[in-house]
Amino acid sequence: SMSTALRVDSGTPFGLMEFRNRCKRAQGSIHRVQTRHDISIPEQSILTRRCRGLVWTWAHKHPLINPKSPREKQLLAILNNNMEPNCPEILYEIEEESSVFPKLVLDPVDSDYIYLSFANEVRRIQVANCNKYGSCKECLSAKDPHCGWCYLSKSCSRCISTGVCAFCEIKHISPFVACKPDDSGQPICNISIEPLWISVLGKRDVIIKGANFTEASNITVVLTGTSSCKQDNIQVSKVLNDTHVRFSLPPRRKEAKSVCIKANGRKCSPPITVYYVSEPSCTKMEPNITWASGGRKITLFGRNFNVTDSVIISDDERLKFTVSLELLCNNKIYVSLSKGCKIVNVSLKVENVLIPCIKLQYCPDPIFIDYQLHTEMDPHLELKLYKKNDILDISENEIGVTLTHMMNDIRLEPIIFSVQNITKTPDHTTILCKVKRKKPGKIELSTVEVWVTLGNFSQEVQKKSSHKYLYVLTLLPILLLGVIVVAIIVTRYKSKQLTRKLSQQIELLECEIRKKIRDGFAELQMDQSDVVDSFGTVPFLDYKHFALRTFFPEVNGFCLIFDESLTMLHALICNKDFLVTLIHTLEKQKNFSVKDRCLFASFLTIALQSKLVYLTHILEVLTRDLMEQSSNTQPKLMLRRTESVVEKLLTNWMSVCLSGFLRETVGEPFYKLVTALNQRINKGPVDVTTCKALYTLNEDWLLWQVTEFKSVALNVFFEKIPEDECADTCLDIEANVLDCDTIEQAKEKIFQAFLNKNGSLYGLQLREIGLELQSGAQQKELLDIDGSSVILEDGITKLNTIVHALSPFSYCLDVEYSNKHCHLILPDSQEPQGAMHKGKQKFEVKEMYLTKLLSTKVAIHLVVENLFKSIWSLPNNKAPIAIKYFFDFLDAQAESKKITDPDVVHIWKTNSLPLRFWVNILKNPQFVFDIKKTPHIDGCLSVIAQAFMDAFSLTEQQLGKDAPTNKLLYAKDIPRYQEEVKAYYKAIRDLPLLPSEAEEFLTQESKKHENELNEDVALTEIYKYIAKYYDEIQSKLEREQGLEDAQKDLLHIKALFDEKKKCKWM
Repeated sequence: SMSTALRVDSGTPFGLMEFRNRCKRAQGSIHRVQTRHDISIPEQSILTRRCRGLVWTWAHKHPLINPKSPREKQLLAILNNNMEPNCPEILYEIEEESSVFPKLVLDPVDSDYIYLSFANEVRRIQVANCNKYGSCKECLSAKDPHCGWCYLSKSCSRCISTGVCAFCEIKHISPFVACKPDDSGQPICNISIEPLWISVLGKRDVIIKGANFTEASNITVVLTGTSSCKQDNIQVSKVLNDTHVRFSLPPRRKEAKSVCIKANGRKCSPPITVYYVSEPSCTKMEPNITWASGGRKITLFGRNFNVTDSVIISDDERLKFTVSLELLCNNKIYVSLSKGCKIVNVSLKVENVLIPCIKLQYCPDPIFIDYQLHTEMDPHLELKLYKKNDILDISENEIGVTLTHMMNDIRLEPIIFSVQNITKTPDHTTILCKVKRKKPGKIELSTVEVWVTLGNFSQEVQKKSSHKYLYVLTLLPILLLGVIVVAIIVTRYKSKQLTRKLSQQIELLECEIRKKIRDGFAELQMDQSDVVDSFGTVPFLDYKHFALRTFFPEVNGFCLIFDESLTMLHALICNKDFLVTLIHTLEKQKNFSVKDRCLFASFLTIALQSKLVYLTHILEVLTRDLMEQSSNTQPKLMLRRTESVVEKLLTNWMSVCLSGFLRETVGEPFYKLVTALNQRINKGPVDVTTCKALYTLNEDWLLWQVTEFKSVALNVFFEKIPEDECADTCLDIEANVLDCDTIEQAKEKIFQAFLNKNGSLYGLQLREIGLELQSGAQQKELLDIDGSSVILEDGITKLNTIVHALSPFSYCLDVEYSNKHCHLILPDSQEPQGAMHKGKQKFEVKEMYLTKLLSTKVAIHLVVENLFKSIWSLPNNKAPIAIKYFFDFLDAQAESKKITDPDVVHIWKTNSLPLRFWVNILKNPQFVFDIKKTPHIDGCLSVIAQAFMDAFSLTEQQLGKDAPTNKLLYAKDIPRYQEEVKAYYKAIRDLPLLPSEAEEFLTQESKKHENELNEDVALTEIYKYIAKYYDEIQSKLEREQGLEDAQKDLLHIKALFDEKKKCKWM
């Protein structure tokens, strides 16, 4: 028989447990199992059959169950496959406080699992844990019907075969030999054990009390659990005296175990029950706050505190100290606290293991400010103490109040008051104390001393004195009159001085504003485009890196796990019905996030890179399904966001099909735009720390605080590199930098001047060289931070600039510098130094320098125009095949759905091409070129990309004076752009396209990039999603008609992957 009986270990009896399966009752199968210590299964019918069958049994309350902890429950396996008692195995342990129904139900689908019912949920539990057996002997000795020894993997694993398990053939049976009992000696009697309750962590010091231990030899402690479990023989660690011995109990699971002692070869003594319980835990603390001096009694609430050794309190500085411990009962502990800090952690120490309990807060000691003593009703005395309000929540029984006074120069015996009540008001807290004296008598109030005690805190309460206020009230009018006179004189003087200074500042500000406006106007009219037309070779990325950066903009890479079975998975996703069903099933899962959808679409694009024709058909099917979802509500919103697999799949498809057009037609104008922006930005000051610049397109990146700068011509000499074989390289060049540039900025401009002069880069990297200033025979190394750097008042270091390096008054000092730096923008707390800055720095207005945005736009206007025209023009009157194909597809779908509004089709095309592809490219030049995109370049490209998208809008822009500057910059150009876009869409629609031409183009693109991307990695990542939602996918395939073969293939693929995962080298 392969049946298994299980028991729920809890504090209350439970009833019938039941395994339901479609097995018939075997006739005459009645068993009785008897175990030690009243663990019995009464004689009931046990249904058996040679399958994972059904067991009926009754279980009753057992001594191993802790009646004081009914919340701790265990699900145990107690019978083996021969229906014999076995060492109980914990299948599931319930720690939380919840009701458990004793009725167990077998899983009707997989009989290796059972269902355990709680008050508000049902949990599915596995009935066997085979991995814990390390050898063949342990695996087969356990007699677990669900476990068997796998010879190939050398491990104990679950039996998954449907046939009968093959056990070893019996070669020999030893004859039965009856054992003879040994009655040679009598056991040791009258023993006791301390403690009887221990945690599952064991106990190092356990004391046995008895007699004649010093005369005994070979003393052994026998620890016995359930009768079918192996006994533990424990040697006594030390014989303390004739009546006490010490031994250690090992860690074990929760149950009651019997302990007996053997000595001199005699029988074991009468057993004593020892209870293994769970580790102690805390639920709350009352109170959870104390004063700084300590000494307050704290009550902890929880369970199993009777196995706690001590309570440990530790603060944030890792200082630990032990507090005194007083056990009141099994569920409460009183703790006397020592002095500590603000927040401490309270932990329970059990066998050198710290169990986190709860946090305790320390607050300052209470402050007593005054008292009032009433003696009118002598011998009844009334004392009122006044205390500042706090959050200590002190109770009446925690305060001790004593009063002493003197009579005839002798201090009498203290009077102890009892606290009646504590009243809290918004201003203070009043503590009312009363006492009845035994001997009435007059109390001299001037000799009274009042002491308050709270735990370790003790303080004398001082009486407020009112004499000093009389002197203050007398002198106050005189001082007030003098202050008024002085204030009037100073105010009149300051007012005249401020008026004169304000007039000078206003005049200076007017002159400065007039100069700024005139300079800005002159620059706008006279500044010419200084874009360098010769920028060398365009550093295009290869197709592999372009595709990966476009598909996975935020992911570094993926690892290949399996290489076999990927062919079958590739063939399965080439089944169009299966793939469409798979995508729809995944999108219906709640935890299949937008990021997962984008990643899945990118992996699918790579996996089908060599089958672009098939991928295009999948894209069409998914797009039609998306239209069905969007047509009922707002069709204009379709393809606007990336919230589905098909939307990301369309982006990737456009990237693959337009990579050639991007490289051949748009790449050079785009790179010229990035180069022109860099040149324009570096023409003026750029703050290193914030990346803001004077010349920019984005108002958020405008450096308006610094507008005065000068150009400095440097004669630079490069050292000749031995590895440099070019003899025509000019090493002596002239470079123009700004006086406000840092040393690193100057190095970058010198390198760019070297490149412009020689047409090639210098042989060393920028970080590998340094700058030296030669002035006559003196040489000085230039660094951004050195001994001459200026340190501001708040510790921020100002980076060195060219004007600072060229100054003859820069001295080097040996100081320590902080990690905080600034360049052109000073901290708000730092005042500008020098007379030339006074009166204007505070009044700088950002809007005065908005003309810098317009001058930058004018400087790069022709480059932007050329880039836009290269995108929406038709070279040789022929559109890219991918664009023509997909636009015709959208037109056909609109016609089939009888959509007559032309704006809907226009929006579909805009959302599928410019919004989904071109804007992504315009904002991320690092996807196309081997360059580094700075945050400032990103801000400027965002303005250009916004103007690009406004060109595809159908609505006329209504801009006012308060409109954003990035909208106003291209406000006049947008109407002309919109007309060009409409003509571009019309020209594409009028062009003819044969289906064979599109299919031939897709086939050529597939062959062109056939081996550039690793399809196996993509298939592996796709399978991870299939495995994660395998049950939902299989359920969907079962309901779909015509996918039976795909369901079988998927089941086979999962089996192969699981098998490889089992045999994987860890």
